[in-house]
Amino acid sequence: MSEVMEKRPETKNDAGALDAIVVGGGLGGLYALHRLRKLGLKARAFEAGSDVGGTWFWNRYPGARCDVESLEYSYSFDNDLQQEWHWPERYGNQPEILTYINHVADRFDLRKDVQLNTRVTSAEFDLGTNKWTVKTDKGDVVTAPFCIMATGNLSTPRVPDFKGIETFKGKWYHTGLWPHEGVDFTGLRVGVIGTGSSGVQMIPIIAKQAKHLHVFQRTANFSLPARNAPMDPVIETRHKSEYLDRRAAAYETPFGIAGFPPPTKAAMDVTAEERQAQYEAKWAEGGSISFLYSYTDLLVNKEANDTASEFVRNKIRSIVKDQAVAELLAPKDHPIGTKRLCLDTNYYETYNRDNVTLVNARATPIVELTETGLKTTEAEYAFDAIVFATGFDAMTGALKEIDIRVGNGPTLAEKWDGGPTTYLGLMVAGFPNMFTITGPGSPSVKTQMIVAIEQHMDWIGDCLTAMRARGMHRIEPSLEAERNWVQHVNDVADSTLYPLANSWYVGANIPGKPRVFMPYVGGFAGYKKRCDAVAANDYEGFVMSR
Repeated sequence: MSEVMEKRPETKNDAGALDAIVVGGGLGGLYALHRLRKLGLKARAFEAGSDVGGTWFWNRYPGARCDVESLEYSYSFDNDLQQEWHWPERYGNQPEILTYINHVADRFDLRKDVQLNTRVTSAEFDLGTNKWTVKTDKGDVVTAPFCIMATGNLSTPRVPDFKGIETFKGKWYHTGLWPHEGVDFTGLRVGVIGTGSSGVQMIPIIAKQAKHLHVFQRTANFSLPARNAPMDPVIETRHKSEYLDRRAAAYETPFGIAGFPPPTKAAMDVTAEERQAQYEAKWAEGGSISFLYSYTDLLVNKEANDTASEFVRNKIRSIVKDQAVAELLAPKDHPIGTKRLCLDTNYYETYNRDNVTLVNARATPIVELTETGLKTTEAEYAFDAIVFATGFDAMTGALKEIDIRVGNGPTLAEKWDGGPTTYLGLMVAGFPNMFTITGPGSPSVKTQMIVAIEQHMDWIGDCLTAMRARGMHRIEPSLEAERNWVQHVNDVADSTLYPLANSWYVGANIPGKPRVFMPYVGGFAGYKKRCDAVAANDYEGFVMSR
């Protein structure tokens, strides 16, 4: 890359000429720095937070926990790291995961290349010099030939624009912007708005503290028991002895997670009694991947899915004593698995508490916040604290907040006005030398995120190496390749039950956001093979130039 580094970047704290600028200091940004360093390339990452960690730095709400088992939700690039690190529980909680990320940053000396408390505001590519100029809210102006967007898929919190939010005299919080000192809800009247993954995790904990908790639910979500427990040393030892084989096997699975025997039967090819026994076993085992692996056709056949959906609805009815409340909590507007499948600990049991009230926010929508609480179309509620568990502008929000453009051309936000378009979720036509880690059009949120991050960054690293060997300075996908990939992503989604749900996968939680299915649901294994084939076929669909 030396040919493209003849000019030193202009920056407040100049650290020498850069080969790449990385936006984000979470799991993706840190691995990008490590991988680039291994290639002998110089990079700097900019992170808006006061420390590294990304999603796990910001989401500190009560009960925040990963829904992928700890032994899988970790980096695979260093065997000593994965052998030595001990996870205390089956599913890592936010403090444990953040401790792990900080350990990785220190162990591999990555902090020296991360500038914290710095938000990237713009990125502009100069077609004459083949360089990106990145500006930040701290006044930095940095140039480099390549820009790697590690902005995350769930990193732009959505606070609803309720009328009167500024008049509320209590305190309000968003799960994705949680105070680092924590919040004590003891003895308070609390309202939680939203029953997605974060709501499902926090509601049981807040209920134990609050004087009274009102939960405002617009859409019921399916949740399965996590069956979290202290790490079993026998399981840990066995898993670590198989780590290398398991990591390789993960690349051959739909979700990037090994260890779950793939299903061999279709749900409708067995008796109702056999299905019931299978679902009971999966329910007892805990976890979402295992449950979706019950049968081959749960995400493509509505009749098959109905059997699994009704099984979980009946579980809810058996747990929640008030049957009117149980029916509100039992999802009936989407097939199970087509929205993010939540994992919980005693979520449904929480509604049996005397101090918990469920409010149907679809039948009686929230009208406004008041000085003392909030008002629906039917009643007024007094609260000391309100919690927004209302999710994120997923997958595109963080990228569209940055003014990204090429010369005098349209911004990325303008190009994506009708929905995001990418080639393989890795690059965008018309935006040379800009890579997106787990971008829209890749498996991203439908796979184990860390394996998706590593696969993307390894592909990017190999691409940069190939460019250097060929003396090339610029790469971008052709418009035709991008259009074909977007069509393929949508065709695959349309062959499944996923589009039947109004989920954040299609941006349904953001008013006015174009309805486009954003993640690739054709399976991680097939996606990786496609990426590898593209590279092997002389980077088919990409245009390289000097």
